[in-house]
Amino acid sequence: MDLEIVLNELSLQTPTTDIQTARKLMSELISTLRQATVSGVKRVLRTHSDINTVELAPGYPLVRWRNDPVVSREERSFFRTLTAKAPFWSDVSEEIKSYFDLSQVFHQGEQAIGLGFALVSDALAVSLLSGSQWDCSRLELEVTQFDDNEELIDKYAEIIHAGCKNHVVEHSAWIKNRIHTSVINGEELWNRREELFPNLKFCDVVRKQLENILTGQLELQPVVHILSQLHNCSTNWNEGYFNLKDYPIEESGESEATMNKYGKERTFLCPDEKERRFERHAKLKFCNWRIYFFPVKPGQVIIGYVGCHLTTVKYKT
Repeated sequence: MDLEIVLNELSLQTPTTDIQTARKLMSELISTLRQATVSGVKRVLRTHSDINTVELAPGYPLVRWRNDPVVSREERSFFRTLTAKAPFWSDVSEEIKSYFDLSQVFHQGEQAIGLGFALVSDALAVSLLSGSQWDCSRLELEVTQFDDNEELIDKYAEIIHAGCKNHVVEHSAWIKNRIHTSVINGEELWNRREELFPNLKFCDVVRKQLENILTGQLELQPVVHILSQLHNCSTNWNEGYFNLKDYPIEESGESEATMNKYGKERTFLCPDEKERRFERHAKLKFCNWRIYFFPVKPGQVIIGYVGCHLTTVKYKT
């Protein structure tokens, strides 16, 4: 999935006091967007459905800014190019809910649908610098989602964000890696596995599981993200326990009861022709999918399963 830009609609909620300030803020936003596209981010800005009617200042909606002769023609043309063919994130938010069991996403107590879209699609969120809360390179979100027992729980998540050009520069390494690991579907992910994740070895059963992930399927980017983090941890693993504590991965094990009853479902033939029982697994963002992994030695981790939640004594598939 390409790295895209998502506009944070919350940053457009409060109009500034005057037209001159609005022009300045939009110019700063254009500078942020330019830096992102120069860095390789796709020239697409996902917005909510009716951005033209948003008031940047009293009596000065965005549509007036687009036709304001005082504003640089180049800035207006650039913004028009980014938004002309971009699908609206509001058109797919329900699809995201159905795929990811996502209930609501909040930022500082306000529902943040656009930031939630950026979170699940691993996109670059950008904001109009209309308040100090947007002058930061990362944002913390409060997320309400269903757990394995179908109960609502609250979690916190951090997303990559840019409120100015310098924030984009700060994210250069993340952008470069995100673009490098971008794939269009699971088949490409399988074919590029050795290039992208040389420290990960994949059981044969994983091939079909990955190849079944279609172009545009929302599970794709979370799968790539988890595999990237497992690879990074494996690269830095020198001795002792394979510890994921400092990596953005939600990990879990299995209960003894589950392993006793359903251990066969978690036993996979590995590339070295040995059968292993996989207990440790990573949970995908908002998605009822799991990736089972087995650390063998520093620099080598085996991936045994990628797909829907397996049966446990508490969770019946």
